[in-house]
Amino acid sequence: MQLTDSSMSKQNFSAVFFLLTIILAAGSVLAQQAPDARTAPPSTPQQSAGSPAASPSSASPPAKTSLPAGIDPKTMQPLYESIEEDWSSLEVGVGNLEPMPPVVGEVDDQREFTRLLVEVKWRLGDPIDLWIILPKGVKKPPTVLYLYNADEDTARFRDNRWCERVTSGGVAAVGFVSALSGPRFHDRPLKQWFVSELQESIGSTVHDVKFILDYLAQRGDVDMNRIGMFGEGSGGAIAILAAAADPRIKAVDTLNPWGDWPDFLAKSPVAQADPNHDDFVKPEFLKKVANLDPVKWLPTLKVPIRIQQVRQNLATPMEAMDSIKAAAPQQAEILRFEALDDLGKREAHGILFQWMKSRLQELDKPGAKPGAAAAVEKTPHSEMQNDPSSHR
Repeated sequence: MQLTDSSMSKQNFSAVFFLLTIILAAGSVLAQQAPDARTAPPSTPQQSAGSPAASPSSASPPAKTSLPAGIDPKTMQPLYESIEEDWSSLEVGVGNLEPMPPVVGEVDDQREFTRLLVEVKWRLGDPIDLWIILPKGVKKPPTVLYLYNADEDTARFRDNRWCERVTSGGVAAVGFVSALSGPRFHDRPLKQWFVSELQESIGSTVHDVKFILDYLAQRGDVDMNRIGMFGEGSGGAIAILAAAADPRIKAVDTLNPWGDWPDFLAKSPVAQADPNHDDFVKPEFLKKVANLDPVKWLPTLKVPIRIQQVRQNLATPMEAMDSIKAAAPQQAEILRFEALDDLGKREAHGILFQWMKSRLQELDKPGAKPGAAAAVEKTPHSEMQNDPSSHR
């Protein structure tokens, strides 16, 4: 959801995904009726009437056909089909993921921060753009990973105002997008998307967080003892799972996190927009994603965590919100808002990011321990007073 002059994502995810499925369905039909324009050689313009025929010696050599970047030229198979990865586990485990040398691209030196675009890769055919925003004049700053909803791209990471807000107070930011979303959706059958491949989408991205943290540790320019993660929507679900898997994440902040897959997949307009929605509630599909449910892992978290929920959020059913709330650990702060405007009044103009910054800065104090920052909250499981469903 997008708030005016704030850094929050779009609320009406269902409309976006509904339009997406219409486009994908139409594209699938066209793809079956027409040759693939990406691989077909360019057509030769017809000669105009009366023009002399080209001689063999003057004719241009035939253009070489090129394969899509995600196709293995030896086997002619999509690269993603050769990935060996256990998406059912939060741990990377056995597979063929191997980090390749990072490629540093754009470096943007601003007055308050330096923004770097780095391409990292450990999965065949799936390069990841990391946007690393470092505050000026701070040696080894605390760092927050930012992962927004699956319908988001990288636009905010290029926005100077967003970068100024997330780095104010001397905190670095690292932005990226989930698997099968934004620039990471390519070379796939058109019927596949984030929710239809939920086990892969969630599992891959949880593994990505581990490799991203490994890369940050190798860089040596951020404080690896003060790492937090902010996630919104599907990114919130991944942030919870990543924190359960990796103890280097010392605090988690979520906004309208997805979770409780049986209720979410059955009732969310995001899932219902897919013509194959019935497949998502079948036992075999639910079994595949059961170990990737934030509701399962929330009670295990020992670090500070905040969960902000908007009751009028169209993406997450109320039943799923309640399940997430019930599963939250005792140190969690839960804030519920009736409408998006209510959230904006409290969290706009960069205030949204202050909670995480405070938690990470608390860890810099002598004798601080992971989870200690949660003590600054007045009441565990605190909620907005205008939430009539409050029961804690």
